[in-house]
Amino acid sequence: MISRQPLKVRTTEEVLGLISALAVAIFAVIIIALLYFGRDIFVPVALAILLSFVLAPLVAQLQRLRAPRGLAVVSVVVLAFVVIFALGSMLATQLAQLASELPNYQSTMSNKIQSFRDTKAGRGTLERASDMLKDLGKELDKPKEPEARTAGGLRTTTSAPVAPIPVEVRQPDPGALDSLRTLISPLIHPLATTGIIIIFVIFILLQREDLRNRLIRLAGSSDLQRTTAALDDAAFRLSRLFLTQLALNGGFGVVIGVGLWLIGIPSAILWGILAAALRFVPYIGAVIAAAFPLALAAAVDPGWTMLIWTLALFVVVEPLLGHVIEPMVYGRSTGLSPVAVVVSAAFWTALWGPIGLVLATPLTVCLVVIGRHVERLEFLDVMFGDRPALSPPEIFYQRMLANDPTEAAEKAEEYLKERSLIAYCDEVAVKGLQLAQADAERGALAYDRLATIRDAVTELTVDLSDQNDAPAAAGERTTDPEAASAIDDSASNGAVDTLPVLSKESLADGWRSEQPLLCVAGRTPIDEAAAVLLAQLLSAHGLGTKVSGAEALSTANVIKLEPAGIAIACLVYLGHSGVAHMRYSVRRLKRRLPRARVMLVCCAADLDEQAVKALQEATKAELVAASMGEAVKLCIDAAQARTSPPLPSVKLDPTTNVA
Repeated sequence: MISRQPLKVRTTEEVLGLISALAVAIFAVIIIALLYFGRDIFVPVALAILLSFVLAPLVAQLQRLRAPRGLAVVSVVVLAFVVIFALGSMLATQLAQLASELPNYQSTMSNKIQSFRDTKAGRGTLERASDMLKDLGKELDKPKEPEARTAGGLRTTTSAPVAPIPVEVRQPDPGALDSLRTLISPLIHPLATTGIIIIFVIFILLQREDLRNRLIRLAGSSDLQRTTAALDDAAFRLSRLFLTQLALNGGFGVVIGVGLWLIGIPSAILWGILAAALRFVPYIGAVIAAAFPLALAAAVDPGWTMLIWTLALFVVVEPLLGHVIEPMVYGRSTGLSPVAVVVSAAFWTALWGPIGLVLATPLTVCLVVIGRHVERLEFLDVMFGDRPALSPPEIFYQRMLANDPTEAAEKAEEYLKERSLIAYCDEVAVKGLQLAQADAERGALAYDRLATIRDAVTELTVDLSDQNDAPAAAGERTTDPEAASAIDDSASNGAVDTLPVLSKESLADGWRSEQPLLCVAGRTPIDEAAAVLLAQLLSAHGLGTKVSGAEALSTANVIKLEPAGIAIACLVYLGHSGVAHMRYSVRRLKRRLPRARVMLVCCAADLDEQAVKALQEATKAELVAASMGEAVKLCIDAAQARTSPPLPSVKLDPTTNVA
C-alpha cells in the first residue's frame, strides 16, 4: 500500500510571493533579451551615458563662465570627439608602421627559437609528440584512392590517379558603384554608431534636468527633496569617479608609453594608448596590455634584456597604481565587490562582446550608486556593492552569537580609525545587543546563549582595552568595506566624539580612588554586557570602573556591595520598560551607597527629552542617560568638578541632559 502525503495548502501570502518571484524572473529575462537583441542601439546609448558623465563637469564649467548652454554642450562634445578621432588616427598610423616592420623581426625570433632548441640535450618529449602529430596529420590528409568494380561486382583499388580538371573562376570587372560600395560598406556601421553616440551625448547634456525629473518620477516622488538630493549626489559621484578613472588610466598609458619608448619597443605610442584603454577592463586588462609589448620585445631584441625591462615596467607600475594610488584617490564611495566585478564582466561580455567587457565595470558602478540612493533599487547595491549585506549591528550580534569577539575587535579597530569608541558602542555594539534583547524577550534565546553573548562582549572589551578614546587622527581612513559601511551609517555627534581623556591629577575630590564608578546590570545577561561596554568606555576616558551583574541587586547580595570610594553608581538597562524594577533597583542602590549618586542608563533610540524627565521622576534617579555617550559625558562632567558633587538630587538641563 502506498500512502500519499496530503498536499500542503499554501497561504495567500505564499502564493502572492511565488507569483511575484515568477513575474520578476520573467521581467529579468525580457530585459536581458532586449539588451542582447537590441545591442546595436543600447551599446551606443551606454557609451553616450558614460561619456556624458565625463563631459558634464566641463559643460558646467563653461556655463559658469557665462557661455550659453547649447554652445557649451556643442563645444565640449566636438572637442571630445576631435580628441577621440585624433587618438584613433594615431592608432591607425602606429598599426600600419608596426605591420610594415613585422617581417624584419622574423629572423630574430627564428634565431632565438633555434638557440633555445640548441641548449637542449637532444629532442624532448614534447618535440617528439609534436612530430608524431604532424605525421598523423599527413596520413589523414592523403587523398582517397579511387575504387573500380570488376565484372564479378568486386571492388578493386586502382593505383592510377585521376587527373583533376583545372577550373578558373573570373569575376567581372567591378564598376564605379561596386568599388564605392566596397569602400564604404566597412565604414557604415562604425560611422552610424559614432553618429548615434554624438546625438545621444548632446541630447543628454542638453536635457539633463528633464531626464533627472523623469527618473525621479520613476523612482518615486513621495519624498521629492530626498530623491532629488540623492540623484544629484549620485550624478556628482559618478562624474567624479569616471573623470578620476579616465585620468588615472590615461596616466597609466602615458607612463607605459614613455617607459616602452625609453626601453626601445617599436610603436610605443600604440602600446601606451592600448594600455590606457585595456585598463578599464577589470583584473585582466593590464595583463592583456602587457602581452603585446612583451611579445614584441622578444621579437626585436636578439637578447633578453628588453623583455626583462618591459616585464619589470608593468610589474612595478600596475601594482603601484592599483594598490597604492587608486585606493587613496577613489576612497570607498562606489566600491564593487570582487565577485560582482567578475560576474558583471562575464555578463556584459556575453551580451555585447568585447565592448561589453570594457563597459562592464562603469555600468555596474552606475547601478550600485543608483541602488545606494534610490530606495526601490536598493537590491542593486546589495547584489553588486562591496558593502556588507547585513547591517553593522546585525553583524555584531551574529559574531557575539558565534562567540567570535576576535574578528569583531579587528573590525572595531578599523572603525576607530575615523570615529570614537563611544560612537562604536552606541551605533554598533549597543544596537546589536538590542537585537539580542528583542530575541530574548520573544523567547528565541535560551539563557546559555545570553551568557555566551555576555562572555563574548567581555572578551571584546579585553581585546579593546588598550584603545583610548582620543579623537581619531585627521586624514586617516579605513579601507575595510564593513567598517566603512558602519561609519557611513552612523550619525556623527561631535559632543561625545571629542570627550577628553582625564588624568589622575584632573579628577575632583572623591574621584581619585581606584574605582570611583560602579556599573550594575539591570536584569539580564544582555544588560550586563551593556554594563561591561560602559565600563570599558569610562576606563578609556581615565575613570576607573568595576562591574556587577544583575544578581548584585537582590536583597541578599546588595549588602555585599562595597560603598567606599564610589562616586556614581550606573544602573544599566537596554530599553526603558520595567519602570517598577528600575525604581526598586535605584532605591536599593541608594540605601547601600548613600554617598554615591545613582545614574540610570537606558540605551533606547526612542527615549526623547520628555521620556527622560518622566523616567527620572518615576525612578527617583539623580541622573538619567539615554545612551552610552550621554552617560560618559555626565560622568566626565562630574569628575572634572573642583569639589565633590553634592548629595541631593541634581537636575538636568532640559536642552542637553547634562548635570
